[in-house]
Amino acid sequence: MPWRGPEFEGERPTLGYYVLDWMMQNLAQPGRDLDDPAPFLPTAEQAEFLLRYYEVDPVTGRRVIHRGLLSRPRGWGKSPFVGAIALAEACADVVGAGFDAYGEPAGRPWHSVRTPIVRIAAVTEQQTDNTWLPLLEMARGGSVAADYGLEVLDTVIYLPRGKIEPITSSASSIKGDPACFASLDQTEEWKESNGGVKLAKTLRFNAAKLGGSIIETPNAFTPGEGSVAENSAADYQAIIDGRSRARGILVDHREAPGDTDMSDEQSLVAGLRYAYGDSSDHPDGCVLHEPACEPGWSPIERLTSEFWDTSNDPQDLRADFLNQITHASDAWLSAPEVRASSDLGKTVQPGDRIVLGFDGSRKRSRGVTDATALIGCRLSDGHLFTLGVWEQPPRLELGPDGRPVEWQVPVVEVLAAVAEAFATYDVVGMYADPAKWESHVADWEAAYGPRLQVKVTRNHPIEWWMTGGRSTLIVRALEKFHTALTECELTHDGSSALVRHLLNSRRRKTRSGIQIMKENPDSSRKIDAAVAAVLAWQCRLDAIAAGLAVEAEEMGGYTF
Repeated sequence: MPWRGPEFEGERPTLGYYVLDWMMQNLAQPGRDLDDPAPFLPTAEQAEFLLRYYEVDPVTGRRVIHRGLLSRPRGWGKSPFVGAIALAEACADVVGAGFDAYGEPAGRPWHSVRTPIVRIAAVTEQQTDNTWLPLLEMARGGSVAADYGLEVLDTVIYLPRGKIEPITSSASSIKGDPACFASLDQTEEWKESNGGVKLAKTLRFNAAKLGGSIIETPNAFTPGEGSVAENSAADYQAIIDGRSRARGILVDHREAPGDTDMSDEQSLVAGLRYAYGDSSDHPDGCVLHEPACEPGWSPIERLTSEFWDTSNDPQDLRADFLNQITHASDAWLSAPEVRASSDLGKTVQPGDRIVLGFDGSRKRSRGVTDATALIGCRLSDGHLFTLGVWEQPPRLELGPDGRPVEWQVPVVEVLAAVAEAFATYDVVGMYADPAKWESHVADWEAAYGPRLQVKVTRNHPIEWWMTGGRSTLIVRALEKFHTALTECELTHDGSSALVRHLLNSRRRKTRSGIQIMKENPDSSRKIDAAVAAVLAWQCRLDAIAAGLAVEAEEMGGYTF
């Protein structure tokens, strides 16, 4: 998945090793009898996250990450783990303070900088208990209370200076609250309607003012709901795509492979073992490390039985136990389907015979400008690849008057991309929705029409309207693409823009059948690359029907 966080590689300077030692020395393992405590022992998987989360700049020694997201299935142990981090933030030397005489990262406690306040946040009191209750056990059963002078009460932990306290979105106001660290639990359920989006924004801003940090611990979110977890994943994806200059965000999401078959026990167990990682209690140990870690606590056999219970919703099972980001109720395609059809190993070479699909826009009178997309499809194997997607950036540049400058599609770049595609590949067909691009489509027809071997009509070889009186043709094209993708008859390059636009597409019932649209007309979640992919696929089908691809038995493929 594009927004999956990388594992800790190499010897980057980090305070994570110190934090690991501090946790094991000062905290108790939750869920044990307080009369027979055991030290808190993070798993190898949790240790890897800590090493990344506490990474420091090799020059200044200051911490790099200020916003973390740890996404795992239910029962993996996110909440106790982040409770341990909260105690470390309150008491340990976690503020980057350069390097010691041996060149190792050095830290100092928050109370040497300011009064430390740590928040355990959720949208309901029951959710805060997920982290708060094991946190109390870790504090009461370990040595941290006596050694650091904590007064551990049921509803608050007082520090010699500062406190650790749970908080929900129903709090009257926390604006300006000087919290140096906050945990945000189950942010897949934090939405505008329950105050979660506002609470998350406030906690982020408060931490930013102090140089502090936050960690979200969601399960898989449902695309299109606008949850905090979904928004955070989008923020991280914008960084990867180069659409955002934000820094300091660590996203660590792992889920079962997209081709996990819930009806096949062997496939299902393999998917659960991968999603649960070190916490899996499978007798063969975890599948993440070599040699395998010892079996953990998550009951894989018991979880498997939940999938045989017909009263359970398959989508809930995928999200809760496989940690798969699936789809909204009206989604055209699910994330597992889109991921299963991706093939990052395929490359399209200059001279390959291809077709093109294009969907364009210019500007909007309101809302976010629609994107413009140019997608190619290789005729021999139906592999879709992205030639260009032009989207409005998340934040517009400001003009001299301080107001955002209206963004428009860079027409010159788009025209250059089309020209380059025709110069690089053997383009035998191109279908383009001409809306708002009529003059340019006419120019393409004049320039390239005579060389195209598959044409929409003789007079208009490229013009393929996705609106108007062609609804029956549009529905059929969408049906063919949907079947080809879900049956893995086509593959795609997995580009983030194409994947996002496919997942943004919503089913809308019309008189002619199912069509796709955005969730609402002014939505910032665009679908133009999906439309361009559908046009490219339809063009390929028409090219094959016209006899441009003839199966060659001796080559096991197509020859032209």
